[in-house]
Amino acid sequence: MPTFSRAFREDLKTLFRWRRDVRRFRGDPVPAETLNALLDLAALAPSVGLSEPWRFVTVEEAGRRAAIRAIFAGCNAESLAGQTGSRASLYARLKLAGLDQAPCQFAVFAEPDPEQGHGLGRRTMPETVAYSAVMAIHTLWLAAAAEGLGLGWVSILDPAAVSQALDVPRTWLFIGYFCLGFPETAQQTPELEQAGWEHRRPAGSGVIRR
Repeated sequence: MPTFSRAFREDLKTLFRWRRDVRRFRGDPVPAETLNALLDLAALAPSVGLSEPWRFVTVEEAGRRAAIRAIFAGCNAESLAGQTGSRASLYARLKLAGLDQAPCQFAVFAEPDPEQGHGLGRRTMPETVAYSAVMAIHTLWLAAAAEGLGLGWVSILDPAAVSQALDVPRTWLFIGYFCLGFPETAQQTPELEQAGWEHRRPAGSGVIRR
């Protein structure tokens, strides 16, 4: 196994700290070779039973992007209606998607019962195929940040409607819709924290020892 220098490990920590969920993008296009390289790196992610269940669907057609935008608008309106008091006004001010700005957009699905992997590790925990797809997303996310690119996860969507809009098999599990591009600004603090929606817990607060 290669030996990683202290300088590399410090740079890796910096990458982790500066990786953000980006909602505000510049209009510069993402070169096709860069996107392809990121997708290749995503395929290096671990997966249950080496099943590689992730399915990346790039969304380039204006009509399909418009359909996703309409799905988001409807779901976001429902979410806003469910907020009360000061949270409602704060929610209304949040920028929760970069669908109108991001030059590159793609959806990620998981094949729920892939033949690859022969079912290893999935009998008692079939949800691990979805976890594997998320690992691929996170791998791409970090690689994108290292390239100076920002990624935004749009989760306020109806999975069935998205599957229909993108014409994918109904059996695929929708994991998320993503906006990729060069961020308008670089922020180490999460935007939701800046807006006062939530704050990070102290490191280690989620660790329970038995």
